[in-house]
This record gives sequence, C-alpha cells and structure tokens, in this order.
Amino acid sequence: MLDRDDIPFEDIRRNMQELNVINTWLGGHRITLAGLRRLVGDRQQLTVCEIGCGGGDNLAAIHRWCKKQGIAVSFIGIDINPDCIRVAQAERNLPCNWIVSDYRDVHFTQPPDIIFSSLFCHHFHERELIPQLQWMKAHAKLGFFINDLHRHTIAWHSIRLLTRLFSNSYLVKNDAPLSVARGFVKKDWHELLNSAGITTFSVEWKWAFRWLVVVNSL
Repeated sequence: MLDRDDIPFEDIRRNMQELNVINTWLGGHRITLAGLRRLVGDRQQLTVCEIGCGGGDNLAAIHRWCKKQGIAVSFIGIDINPDCIRVAQAERNLPCNWIVSDYRDVHFTQPPDIIFSSLFCHHFHERELIPQLQWMKAHAKLGFFINDLHRHTIAWHSIRLLTRLFSNSYLVKNDAPLSVARGFVKKDWHELLNSAGITTFSVEWKWAFRWLVVVNSL
C-alpha cells in the first residue's frame, strides 16, 4: 500500500515513524551500519546515497555513527514519494540533499562514495532488480550494499503478530507481512547478482531475518 499515490500524508508519516522503531529494535540500523563499515575503510570524508530513503531514519543512524567516528559525511536521499521526503526534511536534521525522483532519473555531478538501500528491493520484480543492481554498481565509487528481508515462514508469522499487537499504522499492518513474503532467500541474491554481471560480492544472513549484500567496487 505504501507504493500507492493516494495515501494521506499523516498516514505516511506514521508509517515512517513505525519503520524507524522496527529498524531500531529489530536490528535494521545495525545491519545498515555493518554494511557501511565494510566499505568505508579508513576514510574520514564520505558521501552516502540512499535510494528509497523514506523518512531518512537510516541516514540519521549513519550520521550518528559517523559523528562518533569523526567522519565528515554528507548525504543524498532519493525517494519517488514526495511525502516521504517531506517527512525526512521535517524530522531529520542532516547535511542531506533530499531528492524527489525515481532513482534512475538522478544524475550526479559527483558520484557518491557509497550507495545503499534498505527494505527497498522487495518492492521490485526481478526484471527491475537486475538493472537496479547494475545502476548501484555503476554510480558508487567505493561500492554499494543492500539491507533487505529474508523470506521465511517464521519471519512472516512473527511480523504479522508483532504488528497486530503493537502497530497503530494500517500501512504497517498490511505491508509488513507482505514485504516478508516478497523478500529473498540466499539463492535469489546469487542469481540476481550473477545476472547483473556482478561476480564479487558477499551475502550474509543477519538477525532478525535480514540479508546484508555488499559489493565492493575497488
């Protein structure tokens, strides 16, 4: 439902707030930071781009971590939904260029060091994911990573129960179990990356029922 263009703004904002809670308590932000650490090396200055950035909670988590590490970081947040960008601009005090656009239509003056997505790939069909992977590899100087869902029966039943008990968002209650059902198993990632012509990569399972995919461009 989140992909529809007729959802009221307040419902979008509630959805973004609850996704931040889910990412915080179920380890999503930790996985994002693990992906970042795999690519950042000893660099003290970074530009990080997130496609499908939603309300910007992932970028905020990265900003907090970089601040602790003494890394100067700037961001590019891209989302096709203007209400998601509106939430991000209102709630995230970040050095970020927020862009309302399909990521494929964005042209960088300077390519970002790292590109990533979180809970984004399962919104797409396989025929769309292969060029998406190629786009990320072509535009990231250091590499890219993906944080997305593991398609698993336990994960589906668990998130369905948790959102029924604790969520106040009809979008989260509807979309969370569907997102797990549209998630991935490890074989999927190997096939997608190989189809995209990417042969050097890592695919790691992370708690709770996530995959971390990392591709180093160097």
